[in-house]
Amino acid sequence: MKVYAKQVNELRKMTNAGIMDCKNALQENNGNIEASIDWLKKNGIIQSTVRSGNMTAEGICRIRINGSKAVIVEINCQSDFAAKTPQFIQLADSAAELILAFEAETVEEALALKAGGGTLKDMIAETAAVLGENVTLRRFEVLRKNEDEIFGDYTHQGGRICALCILNGNADGAIAHNLAMQVASMNPKYISRSEMPAEIIEKEREIQQALVAKDEKLAGKPEKVRAGIVNGRVSKALKDMCLVDQDFFLDSNMKCGDYLKNCGASVLKFVRYAAGEGIGEKQ
Repeated sequence: MKVYAKQVNELRKMTNAGIMDCKNALQENNGNIEASIDWLKKNGIIQSTVRSGNMTAEGICRIRINGSKAVIVEINCQSDFAAKTPQFIQLADSAAELILAFEAETVEEALALKAGGGTLKDMIAETAAVLGENVTLRRFEVLRKNEDEIFGDYTHQGGRICALCILNGNADGAIAHNLAMQVASMNPKYISRSEMPAEIIEKEREIQQALVAKDEKLAGKPEKVRAGIVNGRVSKALKDMCLVDQDFFLDSNMKCGDYLKNCGASVLKFVRYAAGEGIGEKQ
């Protein structure tokens, strides 16, 4: 099939692979981006831990906490300039406060919330008109904790990345803050391997099996040895997706899980937003 330059550029931004490698991957997979990423992994062109999320849109994330409930919100626009304007920042702050106050459950519900003489949807439209750009409420999540639990939150680069987590009551504010920073900086997908869907593990295993099969240095190794190599590579590739298996960002000599254990604490839930992450390349 014909592959267009914008497809190649999008895949390059997501993987850092070469132009011809991206072109070949897209041709082999009929232009499907996710399948092309898997093809690049299976052929050893990119590391299997490369993730497809890529910040290609602009925007800001906000966190608000009030007693036993908290919210994390993402608002998007088209340019970095607009994302830094007082009007846009005020919109993000107002949206977070409204959603938390009324505990909306869907974007549609949030847009219908009353704000001043209109709704949140009206506020967004007014801000878009002032900025001359499209402005959208992309996503949010309201978290609730019990009395014996604690929130941890961290905002990076003025809202480019936000992380919100819930820990058990043995954690204090400093521990909760450290864990939120860990989530923001290291971008785990799961708390532990027990939460990881079986299809994620199987997909990584397929990738590593394909790489081992192509490795001429391993061609003469016994099947048991090759299987062991696959298992080791799968474990290594998946560990950074799990919070407790990651190196602790304040001390690389220990795992995050060890830090939690030493503190007598545990993470019950976390949410991480990066402004624009996963949105397709701007047209």
